[in-house]
Amino acid sequence: MCANVIVAEDDAKQAELVRRYLEREGHAVTVVSDGLAALEQARRGRPDLLVLDVMMPRADGLDVVRILRAEERELAVLMLTARATEDDLLLGLDLGADDYMTKPYSPRELMARVRTLLRRTRRETGREDGHILRVGSLAVDPVRHEVAVDGVGVECTPGEFRLLAAMAAEPGRVFTREQLLAELHGFDRYISSRTVDVHIMNLRKKIERAPRRPARLLTVFGVGYKLMDPLKGAPGASAR
Repeated sequence: MCANVIVAEDDAKQAELVRRYLEREGHAVTVVSDGLAALEQARRGRPDLLVLDVMMPRADGLDVVRILRAEERELAVLMLTARATEDDLLLGLDLGADDYMTKPYSPRELMARVRTLLRRTRRETGREDGHILRVGSLAVDPVRHEVAVDGVGVECTPGEFRLLAAMAAEPGRVFTREQLLAELHGFDRYISSRTVDVHIMNLRKKIERAPRRPARLLTVFGVGYKLMDPLKGAPGASAR
């Protein structure tokens, strides 16, 4: 599973360590040392993955991921940071990062997360053409990575899209937060189940007519969430 990877890290020793591990796995790696260079490299080529340090000169990692998502660039983003508070982690995910690791980290675990992100990205783009997931007037296209509600396109981050696609594949099924975290990251020791709540809140803003009174993406108290056709109702669920 060879990929084009950008490593944006201003610590030269850390950047070299990550580069060596990635190249050992067969990936083509470009290393940059500041946020503006990361943006330029992401725009210039067609990278599959950006391993992005948060604290960098010229533009920090949060600004980089915000700009890339605003430009609708589909590369996966794995953020690295010394900031370990839950609010920092949730902010990165809210802006469009796909995964988040806190420093110090194990290079072997980093490589495992890279493999997970690349598998999920390629699984989505490799599905059979024409297979669109529909839940009422909500349509999710795993091949084109598109979402529409009532025929109107909706922009989703890669993480939001994976969560929504998983639920759209099994409408009516109740997913626990842990199951949805597994869909997002495969595994995660550092991010709490609140991560899923943030994604759900953002998705509701995008696919619901009244996000505070959702009719599609519903809470099942004490369990998790499920995606429903509003016209079919959802007994046992809540709009919270």
